[in-house]
Amino acid sequence: MAYRKEKASRWIAGIYAPNYHTQLAMAALENIPPEAIHAHGWPGWLLLALPDHTLFTLPWTTTGAVHALEITGGPVDRRQFLITTSVTLGTTVAQWSAAAPAGAAPTAGRHIGADVPDHFERRLDSLRRLDDTVGSGDVYDAARSELRLITATLKNASFGEGVERRLFGVAAEASRSAGWTAYDSGKAAAAERHYSTALRAAASADDPVIAANTLAFWAIQHYSTGDPRGAVDLIEAALSQAPRIGSPRLISMLHARACRAHAHAGDTRSADRSANAALDAYQHAGPIEDDLPCVYWYNLGEAHQLIGSSALNLGHPKRAVGHFLDASDAHTSQEAYNGDAFPRGHAIYLARLAEAHLGLGDVDAAVATAHEAVDRMGGVTSARGTSTLEDLRKKLARRRGIPAVADFLDYTDTK
Repeated sequence: MAYRKEKASRWIAGIYAPNYHTQLAMAALENIPPEAIHAHGWPGWLLLALPDHTLFTLPWTTTGAVHALEITGGPVDRRQFLITTSVTLGTTVAQWSAAAPAGAAPTAGRHIGADVPDHFERRLDSLRRLDDTVGSGDVYDAARSELRLITATLKNASFGEGVERRLFGVAAEASRSAGWTAYDSGKAAAAERHYSTALRAAASADDPVIAANTLAFWAIQHYSTGDPRGAVDLIEAALSQAPRIGSPRLISMLHARACRAHAHAGDTRSADRSANAALDAYQHAGPIEDDLPCVYWYNLGEAHQLIGSSALNLGHPKRAVGHFLDASDAHTSQEAYNGDAFPRGHAIYLARLAEAHLGLGDVDAAVATAHEAVDRMGGVTSARGTSTLEDLRKKLARRRGIPAVADFLDYTDTK
């Protein structure tokens, strides 16, 4: 069927799909009935050929959540090919919306109190901040270790209902953290598993904040990998929790993510509407130190960086430059984008600013900004950051005849 590797690689990349008879033969090899091809379509039915497809078929109960946590946080780091189709996403979101929270807590095992989830929350807060500075690779391993420890506690200890829900909450956050760092490390399939598991655990915790935050990070993966419509659906599901969230800062962040998703889809009107909603919501944000721990990184400067990135995607480099500069020129130091605290993010935003300068024909500004982006990325592991910088190099390579560009390309060849 595909004895040539390039043909199979085109299937995986989504450039072509196997014809119907080929799909029937592939399904037969995996003992998958023909009706599954019709029910799920290509490539959705491939999930049924993978051991981890049970993640999407487990019941949305506390037992199902613990089972999912065991699968994704287990000692084996699964790297199989995985596709989460729009149908799978839609089903997952619908099941999350209808899921019942944890009820009767287990009575067998050593009894623990509220101090245990307290400790887990502090450790996870440290992991979030370590990811900002040391990079995703090591933090991914640490998040998975934390997830295993929390899962073992859920399985083996006894506790009251309030403690049980908080344990599911920290399990959800650990899985979300693992999902984000997996994606940033280039492990897209592992990230999908962690995000879906985090949403299950958040449902058992009855925690709308963790669920909304998980959906926002999951959306990043989808709009960055060619599925902006799926990302829009995820963000809309997150925004459905707005009445329960109680944080204008988090609401603003969700609208900014919606802006990014719409921009990747080429929908200028919806992107502009979401950008305005993000800035409007932010006007009601209180002091960052009094806000939710999960949005410690989001301020007005970050909002402008996201909106500027969206403008760049939509082909408006002048507007993009304006927002990128506004990010650093916010009216207070607390509201300005803090590049020193977020070197990986700053490097990515600088690369986008360089691209915007290039789009305006200002090659000197583009090269100077590109040099700064490379310097910022130094020492921080991030497949996402490396890919962004490589994309910028490809765009600059079209101007290799300019000495400053040639010098930059030669300099980064040695990095």
